[in-house]
Amino acid sequence: MFSRKRPRHVRPDDAPPSKALAQSLAGDDDTPPEHGPYDVRHAPAGVTRLDLGSLQIPAVEGVEVRVQAGQDGNIEHVVLVSGAGAVEFGVFAAPRSEGIWAEVRTEMIKEMGVAKIDAREVTGVFGTEVVARLPDPQGQLVDVRYVGVDGPRWFIKATFQGPVALDPNQAPVLVECLEGLVVVRDDEPRPVREPLPLRLPQEMADQAQGGPDGDA
Repeated sequence: MFSRKRPRHVRPDDAPPSKALAQSLAGDDDTPPEHGPYDVRHAPAGVTRLDLGSLQIPAVEGVEVRVQAGQDGNIEHVVLVSGAGAVEFGVFAAPRSEGIWAEVRTEMIKEMGVAKIDAREVTGVFGTEVVARLPDPQGQLVDVRYVGVDGPRWFIKATFQGPVALDPNQAPVLVECLEGLVVVRDDEPRPVREPLPLRLPQEMADQAQGGPDGDA
């Protein structure tokens, strides 16, 4: 559901940009947005966060952070769980002055349509979002909400699952985690849509090396 192909760039006027991207386009790098995801330059101080390299996840009571990593400590999946709801975060390289969410969600809806999956655009806290019902590994249909946030040289894709996919009020702490997310984009040139590197903190990496499947 997230192709690496790049048929075109989405221009800034294709869809309203996020606060972080809008400020980057305007050259306003000093005023922090009202909420995140934040570029690291605007990350509020005094917040305890789990440092995963390109992503820093705020510590929120009632939220369990689950990551799956290889033996080298590189993270493949980041999932936050609260009650019956969950959200998976992905962070990717993007152009400095162009958003890609409009293009990404158009591709997703088209691909799901080919697979006979009903998907539609809705307006949510973070702008235009996509909701769908997808089969889980057991073949049961589950509700899913895709949220995309464009930032300066980065893009966040959040996939909400469970009751929170239809009603964010079912798990407001998960939305709070997305609003408090911090992106640390390195200076290395990267292809658009390439995943930004995520790594376990050293202590967690040591624990993962002792685990059977690299789960922490």
